[in-house]
Amino acid sequence: MESSVEIAGSAKTAATPLVEIRLLGPVVVRHGGSPVVLARSRKLRALLAILITEPRQVSRQRLCDLLWDRPSDPRAELRWHLSKLRQVLDRPHRLRVLSSEDGIGLDLDGCVVDAVQIMTAEKGEPLSIQRLKTLAELYRGQFLGELSLAEPSAEQWVTAQRRRFAACQISILKQLTATRPVGSSEIDQYLEQWLNLAPFEIEPHHRLLSVLASQGRFGEAETHLANSERLFADEGISVVELRKTWSEVKKERGAATRSTDSAATHQVAVAQVEPCPSAPSRSALAVMPFTVRDPQVGTGIADGLTNDVITRLAKLRNMSIIARGSVYALAARGVSGVEAGKQLNVNYVATASMQQVADKLRVEIDLIDTQSARIVWTETCEAPNADLLSALEELGNRIVAALTGEIERAERNRAILRPPTSLDAWEAHHRGLWHMYRFTKENNARAQHFFDAAVTLDPTFSRAYAGLSFTHWQNAFQNWSDPGTEAESAYAAATQSMLADEQDPAAHLAMGRALWLRRQHDLAVKSLRVSVDLSPNFALAHYALAFVEAQTGDPVEAIRASDKSRALSPYDPLMFGMLGSRAMAHLRLGQFEAAAEWATQAAARPNAHINILGMAALFLALADRVPEARILAAVIHVQQPRYGIDSFLAAFHFSPEEAHLLRSLAAKLSLI
Repeated sequence: MESSVEIAGSAKTAATPLVEIRLLGPVVVRHGGSPVVLARSRKLRALLAILITEPRQVSRQRLCDLLWDRPSDPRAELRWHLSKLRQVLDRPHRLRVLSSEDGIGLDLDGCVVDAVQIMTAEKGEPLSIQRLKTLAELYRGQFLGELSLAEPSAEQWVTAQRRRFAACQISILKQLTATRPVGSSEIDQYLEQWLNLAPFEIEPHHRLLSVLASQGRFGEAETHLANSERLFADEGISVVELRKTWSEVKKERGAATRSTDSAATHQVAVAQVEPCPSAPSRSALAVMPFTVRDPQVGTGIADGLTNDVITRLAKLRNMSIIARGSVYALAARGVSGVEAGKQLNVNYVATASMQQVADKLRVEIDLIDTQSARIVWTETCEAPNADLLSALEELGNRIVAALTGEIERAERNRAILRPPTSLDAWEAHHRGLWHMYRFTKENNARAQHFFDAAVTLDPTFSRAYAGLSFTHWQNAFQNWSDPGTEAESAYAAATQSMLADEQDPAAHLAMGRALWLRRQHDLAVKSLRVSVDLSPNFALAHYALAFVEAQTGDPVEAIRASDKSRALSPYDPLMFGMLGSRAMAHLRLGQFEAAAEWATQAAARPNAHINILGMAALFLALADRVPEARILAAVIHVQQPRYGIDSFLAAFHFSPEEAHLLRSLAAKLSLI
């Protein structure tokens, strides 16, 4: 990093179009306030972050070692990514990506970079209250958002940076809570953020209990203590220090007798709010009318796309969507997005603007958390405008898939921070999803526990039954327990999901998977097509269809469905499965080199499980890439010494001829 400026304002900055770069949350780059479209590359974002956070130029070799351990020519990969980075940052009058014999660096003079501001504050110099508040507002999520990388060295670097910036955030919040008056409306917000970052540290608990006690809110303090004790106990952490902290607070406040009374009040309150079967408090979203920034884009086009997005979101049935009439009525009165969200009592608001840029139709969209008024996610989507209907179709697909994915991710992350014993059905469901997407036996069991809790709290919650069905599917597919028993359990849970809501595409997805386990392939495809018909934007349904068609159906259709699922959800936790499905389709078509290539991509994805690694090893051998196949086979032996061709063939439904072919290859790799 050549140089950096925290806040624009100098004469030099005034002469240069302002460049803003956000790394604390999803990566965003803006020139003159307008978002710059980034290539769909996680490594491009990681490269940008490395060059910003490193104190000096970074050697090409270090960048290659960090980001590319697989390609045969990492230098070529680096050159390609640098060319993309130059398109983002460089302008004719100002080149910001700098190359020298020593390495690569960035000229950040005149740029506003959230991470740089935090790094500057990290030096320990005293900061004013206003400066601390400004720094706290820079955090729109964790470092690089949900970005993950397949390379261990790169993932380790990202993890280290996340720890670093989280520690800085805690330090900022600690100073703010120490300086804000007890009665300040901000202190609760800062303490909540601190506790979310460090739920098992005693200091934020002590501070919160002190604040509550000083305000006479002893019932709330006792409730917090009880919930925290359960959270500690669930993680196997001693509660002795926590209880000692509360005793100290009571002594400080001289409130021992009052807390006894409040404890009784708390017991009554707990009895009153004990969960009972009811509709889950689902997240709600309001999509505000898309605005027009360019006269070339008529309001009719913007209104049409808005209505299309609202309709598609409603078909997904995984959250409450505010009807078109309500949002248009508020917009007509000039009500802002955040204020509209508060009036409609929704969790999230989506706002967007449209314009024509050259031969493309561009939509800039923000997803806002209504309570905090913070932008959870922002994106710029573009589509060629030669065929207007096709452009609107493509934009609608991308917007709907992105909004649902980001909200679900936010809800999962929010649920995982809540004490397990205080979850309602909706939160228990999302806590289950968080564990489910870890794809380990232990996390699958935890996911099953939370899905069970969700359907106990609300027996009509279709999505929770679908999640429960998937955990049984995983147990069967991964051979974690008896496949026959688990197949029937998956089918039973899918049936309950269908009975709860037959119009929920997730219910038909669960049924399709369960029928596949029972080897009822034609019925499985039928159920999955119903899921897709109910919601054409449901990426997981397209993926499941690709998975089934690739093995026992139409491999060409499998490729189409795999591509569709990846286009709808390019950062999906199940991306490895989407890629693997396409690999199996190429195997069926006799295209062995393509099968090996797609399987290798699948194995490189985060969370790729043992069956995907087995697929990549076997398909590489099939393409006469035996040395690469043996490397993967060695990895498999380390992870699961007993894993072999029988385990692999038991998981998938290949034809006898394909199974015979794969078995002959397994002997070469010692996967027997």
